[in-house]
Amino acid sequence: MNKDNLIGIDLSKHSFQGCLLNKHGDEIFNRKFMRKSLISWLSKQKPLVVAMEACGSAHHWARVVKRMGHSAMILPPRAVAGFRLGHKTDATDARAIAVAARQPKLKPVAPKTAEQQGLQGVERIRQHLCDQLTATSNLMRGLLAEFGLTLAKGVYRFKSDLPDLLADADNELPMSLRVQLIDSWSYYLGLEARLTTVEQARDQLIEQHQTCRQLMRLASVGPVNALGLFLSLGDRGDNFANGREASACIGLTPKQYSTGGIVILGGISKKCANKRLRSTLIQGARAVIQVILKREPKNAKEAWLKSLIERRGEGRAAVALANKTIRTAWAMLHYGEAFRLNQPIAD
Repeated sequence: MNKDNLIGIDLSKHSFQGCLLNKHGDEIFNRKFMRKSLISWLSKQKPLVVAMEACGSAHHWARVVKRMGHSAMILPPRAVAGFRLGHKTDATDARAIAVAARQPKLKPVAPKTAEQQGLQGVERIRQHLCDQLTATSNLMRGLLAEFGLTLAKGVYRFKSDLPDLLADADNELPMSLRVQLIDSWSYYLGLEARLTTVEQARDQLIEQHQTCRQLMRLASVGPVNALGLFLSLGDRGDNFANGREASACIGLTPKQYSTGGIVILGGISKKCANKRLRSTLIQGARAVIQVILKREPKNAKEAWLKSLIERRGEGRAAVALANKTIRTAWAMLHYGEAFRLNQPIAD
């Protein structure tokens, strides 16, 4: 990579800042491009490395430059921030991207294909609808509580008790607010119907996807986790050198602090990594734990998990199982092997 010229591009909607470095790291130029002029300039260049910061449209531009014969690098924002010198401007941002891309041991973000981004978009729409449902129900609960009308926890009780409260003319709810709450209730039901449609479409897409079907054979992995693992690991797990790297990227390995030859391992970080996927993997692991606690282990993996629960508790065991799930998923994809159940417990 250091044998090629490299351009760091600060992406935007219409104007782009490009900082071109030669193979020795000397800056050739740092100037502004418009969209058409950038595409025209890239199409006329010999193969070079095009580095970008991970942001909106970064994966699209990675696919564009690859079709032109260039190499694409998408850098994590945290890797770029340390090389920004002076005030934050388009020029300093582009220079920081170019310099960061030259650093050894850098772990870039793997560019996503159009198919992966399409599946990711469907899942984001589903999650957006879930968030809207929760926000709408919380709003209605809060407004009703102002008049001493409380609803029990849970979606089931909310949906069963709310119509009765809105229809009760003897409570203190003013008519002006009652009308708006009835409209909000209709809006909630519409969101729920839309969410069901999106989930059915997503599940159908996942069922038709070979990689996601393979991942769903793992314990604690359903449609949401299968799609999340596919988007993070890729078709063959080539985004990572090994399973531990994949688990660390998602955020399920202990934090490490070392000084003077002393290594201290802590818990998992709460401030970085793929928080949503990590959360759903841990939830799936907790569901598996609840099943295993009610019966005897059937294989070596379940025996290991049950022993871990007894020694360290359900919370740590769930994190450990989620960690193992990621490593197993990476090995399946990287080596192209189908999932095999653990060996039976030795007598």
